[in-house]
Amino acid sequence: MTTRNARVVTPPGRVVWAPQRCPVGHSGLLLPLMRSSNLTGRAEGRPPIRIVIADDAYLVRVAVKHLIDGAVRMVVVGECEDATSVPGVLDEQRADLLITDIRMPPSGDDAGIRLAATLRKTHPALAVIVLSTYADVAYALKLFEHGSDSRGYLLKDRIRDRAQVLDAVYAVAEGGSAIDPKIVEGLVASSRGGRRSGLEELTPRELETLALVAEGRSNAAIAESLVLTKRAVEKHVNAIFAKLDLGDPDDVSRRVMAVLLYLADRDAAGRSLTG
Repeated sequence: MTTRNARVVTPPGRVVWAPQRCPVGHSGLLLPLMRSSNLTGRAEGRPPIRIVIADDAYLVRVAVKHLIDGAVRMVVVGECEDATSVPGVLDEQRADLLITDIRMPPSGDDAGIRLAATLRKTHPALAVIVLSTYADVAYALKLFEHGSDSRGYLLKDRIRDRAQVLDAVYAVAEGGSAIDPKIVEGLVASSRGGRRSGLEELTPRELETLALVAEGRSNAAIAESLVLTKRAVEKHVNAIFAKLDLGDPDDVSRRVMAVLLYLADRDAAGRSLTG
């Protein structure tokens, strides 16, 4: 066990080093739909979003912090160069949102994704944005396995401007989602070979059910919300998966794919109305 450093930034810019024990083209898709023109209106009477950045690359941490510095209602309160030190810094700095890479020490594989899954249980109020170079369907399925709320997946090489990052932070911190279209395209291509999603075939009740699935609710919770029997909800879910041609509805990955197709469709509809 060796000691590595997690950088903690305390406003208004003073930096301290807190030792942590650990082993050695397109804009993002935002849901709810949030545009940069609305950013300044979020400052009134609300505390800043406290952000921790986790990436083993120093230049990436500096670049992301530079994008956030000076933004309305945002402050970077900590930086970590490995996944193991993140929970301690989150707790110490009372963070609201984590921006993390996927492949980080100590394992060097999908540490960031596994960290996000763990934090869903240990820090349920925490928002997480994965910022990576890897557009991997398996990573997306794992990240959104227990709901799309307060989760984002952006690609480093597709960030085109500062507003794209800030919009994602605002959306995810407020309980929404931020998903790069390339991730959704990969999910659709892997499951449907480029065919249309099939969402237009769903009935109003099935769309209502799918919207609740997108919030990460179980069939029992959906039944309570819609005042239906659990059996009726299961029937709707079966119909949804059949119409979307996603296979066995008991397969968690298929459930997540349906959610992402729904999110993508909502964003496309929103852009057509605002564009």
